[in-house]
Amino acid sequence: QVQLVESGGGLVQPGGSLRLSCAASGFTFIMYSMKWYRQAPGKERELVAGISSVGDYTNYADSVKGRFTISRDNAKKTVYLQMNSLAPEDTGVYYCYTRITSKTDAWGQGTQVTVSS
Repeated sequence: QVQLVESGGGLVQPGGSLRLSCAASGFTFIMYSMKWYRQAPGKERELVAGISSVGDYTNYADSVKGRFTISRDNAKKTVYLQMNSLAPEDTGVYYCYTRITSKTDAWGQGTQVTVSS
């Protein structure tokens, strides 16, 4: 079955970096665009970044432009989110997402990112 498994979250000080990974299985990874979302405590889930199926197009939320980089390795069926210059407002649970069909969305279980001194 379709599965997305995130890893790489943790506690980091302001100004630090983390790299999140999302390992995919159960579908033809190279055919699908991928996205990272995040949800801060008490807030709605928001789109952070997206990448096209072959990685030639990316887009970012204004709040992370210039600090975060999304990438993918289709041979490894993995999408990454490199996060630099982290700030406390980046704290939240980060989710990997893809739309399999018009009626089927796939979400990972999420990985916690906490930015605090």
